[in-house]
Amino acid sequence: MMERERLFSPADSTNMSGQGGSNIPEYSVSDISGAIKRTLEGAFGRVRIRGEITEMKRYASGHIYLSLKDEGGKISGVIWRGSVSRLGMVPENGTEVIATGRISSYGERSSYQLIIDRMEFAGEGALLARIEALRVRLRDEGLFDAQRKKKIPFLPRSVGVVTSRSGAVLHDICTTVSRRFPRDILLWPVAVQGEGAARQIAHAVRSMANLPQPPDVLIVARGGGSLEDLMAFNDEAVVRAVAECPLPVISAVGHETDTTLVDYASDRRAPTPTAAAEMAVPLRSELLADLAHRTARLSSGLSGILQQHGLRLQNLVARLPDLPGLLDTARMRLDDRSQRLELALPAFVMRARAQLGGQAYHLPAIEVVLGQRGRMVEAEAARLQAGWERFWQACQMHLLRVPLRVEAVQSRLQLQKTRLEGVGRHLLAVSPRAILERGYVLVQREDGRAVTRSAEVAEGSCVRISFADGVRHAQLDPHSSEGGRVKKIPSSRQRPPKKAVEKMKGRGSEKTELPQGELGL
Repeated sequence: MMERERLFSPADSTNMSGQGGSNIPEYSVSDISGAIKRTLEGAFGRVRIRGEITEMKRYASGHIYLSLKDEGGKISGVIWRGSVSRLGMVPENGTEVIATGRISSYGERSSYQLIIDRMEFAGEGALLARIEALRVRLRDEGLFDAQRKKKIPFLPRSVGVVTSRSGAVLHDICTTVSRRFPRDILLWPVAVQGEGAARQIAHAVRSMANLPQPPDVLIVARGGGSLEDLMAFNDEAVVRAVAECPLPVISAVGHETDTTLVDYASDRRAPTPTAAAEMAVPLRSELLADLAHRTARLSSGLSGILQQHGLRLQNLVARLPDLPGLLDTARMRLDDRSQRLELALPAFVMRARAQLGGQAYHLPAIEVVLGQRGRMVEAEAARLQAGWERFWQACQMHLLRVPLRVEAVQSRLQLQKTRLEGVGRHLLAVSPRAILERGYVLVQREDGRAVTRSAEVAEGSCVRISFADGVRHAQLDPHSSEGGRVKKIPSSRQRPPKKAVEKMKGRGSEKTELPQGELGL
């Protein structure tokens, strides 16, 4: 209160009054900023504030800047480097905490902030909890499996980009691609935050894959921001669109410390949009350097191989004998062999003649040899003569016994003939043909079975009657009372005249068959 009284004292009002003579006190910017700071620090002192951490940034100096928010507001906060080690926890975006510190103002920006010296967990933030629940559900469905990840092409023909048209992200990607390896860039502009951003991003990812000439790789990117700013990339529709996209997808959402669900579903995650462009295309200078290095290695290797083969060829040439020398040596050897042959041939002939004379001396006389061979021939002739005489005698004895054997065979044949004639007469006596010759007939059905009783066939049935000289067909009809006579059935074939039958019977052993017909009884 003392500071406040000094700030609004009448003396100061008199001294600071303007030329217009107004009673409203006039202050400098520094004075009013200092007065507000003293008022805030004196009125609140140390306070405990509960909220969700967002927009946290850790600088190289060691200070941490963040914001605490709830449903109705947001307050900035800072953790000085000296208080980080005594904080009691590691702050992270999306974590709901209770921060203890003092309220202060920053006059150069006309803002107030909470200087935090202690922090403790108050429970998971609502946004972070919802994101984690969605992440677990999609992970259980298999959307984040490593087997679904696609390989990024080495040198794509074109690069697709899904991001905002206005912003540094597109500029960074285009600049990096042009610097590394110029490629065609196909942009699908979308809103990266706010109402409808998730729907636009999901539609852009699906539409990129359905283009007539789709890009070889797709980059989904946006710059850094708070957790609320990145919520479009935590939307389930966007995550499913990225996971189902047939194109290789590189996610570059936020800064290196920012992680969204799109990063889990994409094929590669880049910490920044610039890093995503570096992943999409190789560095042309490195490729040229690598190609030059490989060319140099190939040239060096080829030179080494040629040099090595040249040395081997020289060694082989050095090891080859001198051809003129070889010819001279061969000529000398030929002359020597010719001279030795001329000297050795007469001596060889003389030795052969002497050996032949010695062999002729040991040969027996021709008369002796012929006498031995003649005696051997005479002995063989005597043996053949004796054998022939024995064979001739045996043949004469065999010929003398042949008539006796013929007579015995004839006797046996006569005996068998007599027996055969007796059996034939017996068969003739019991033959059905003999019975038919005596005037009897054989009555048979159409199927060939004999009829022995009149009751076996019905009236009007057809039968076959076998005579001694042929077969006739007949039909059994009942007796007709017309005129006391039997009614005859007309025959399809006429019986031959009696003279023709007798003539056929007198033809000796020729077989005679009578024409078949029907006989009416």
